Amino acid sequence: MAKKQAQTYESIMSELRKGHYAPVYLLMGDEPYYIDQMEEYIMEHAILPEERDFNLTVTYGLDTNAQRVAEAAMGYPMMAERQVVVVREAQNIKQWEPLETYLDHPMPTTVLVLCYKNGTMDKRRRLVKQAENVGVVLESKKKSDRDLVPFIEAYVREKGATADVKAVHMIKDHVGADLSRLTSEIDKVLLSLPADKKHITPEVVEDRVGVSKEYNIFELRDAIVRKDVLKANRIIQYFDANPKAGSIYAILPNIFSFFQNLMIAYYAPAPRGEREVAQHLELRGEWQAREYVTAMRAYSGRKTMEILAKIREVDARSKGLDNQNTAPGELLKELMFVIMH
Repeated sequence: MAKKQAQTYESIMSELRKGHYAPVYLLMGDEPYYIDQMEEYIMEHAILPEERDFNLTVTYGLDTNAQRVAEAAMGYPMMAERQVVVVREAQNIKQWEPLETYLDHPMPTTVLVLCYKNGTMDKRRRLVKQAENVGVVLESKKKSDRDLVPFIEAYVREKGATADVKAVHMIKDHVGADLSRLTSEIDKVLLSLPADKKHITPEVVEDRVGVSKEYNIFELRDAIVRKDVLKANRIIQYFDANPKAGSIYAILPNIFSFFQNLMIAYYAPAPRGEREVAQHLELRGEWQAREYVTAMRAYSGRKTMEILAKIREVDARSKGLDNQNTAPGELLKELMFVIMH
């Protein structure tokens, strides 16, 4: 297989689906979803089910060391084309020298998968450079808020289904950036749909995920954009009475991200139409810029800065800084007053 440098999840999976396996996969980062997905794919496809008893080794970093992993990797497959050696929680391995020695001349019939979670290995380490030279390195990063909608849409398409924009935002805002939980919720929704109508609507999300199609972060943001004081306060009151429907810790990052982008939008070249704002914010389409163009009519640049400062203050107080008595619901009402007036 050709020499590979650090790549994206999609490019690596493309090679795996072609049956191209590297001698080593160093999968590391703060987002476990992609690491788990790749590990599972290699285990299921690199060897046949009937070959796994003798040619699949799965161990954990706390239960092994680099010497034992190297010895397992140096073994020969038994009545199979290759063997797979998987090390989960590899970040718990302390001394890597034996594996560095192994990677000088890795076994061509072994696929070694090192799953290094909750951080990344020092890229100056010899093992990282060796993995890049003879195999594959994946740095699995957490998705930003703006990347979650494209992720959900792509996942739904991959499953042969479609979804309304509002339904996508309802799922994102309710679940957040935990990709494993996010895909699990989507799978649950898709399984409930009839085979001939794989389309996710807000009503389906409301019924299957338990998110109100009227009282959710997506609708709150819409009310803020349009400066609909009545609607915004009604949603905040609903969240106060139903904390599971809208936690302050989910609401604040969402609103902050919006006003942060709105502030950036003010620096878009004139005229600040949907096209210019979409390009300046690097959005996928002009329709995504519509809410920012609408909000710029309601919020000045100075007001936007004031709101960002207030969100930071409320965030700190929600975590107990300079605040001993104000409940989360009251903090949200206080924030909403500053935003709307």
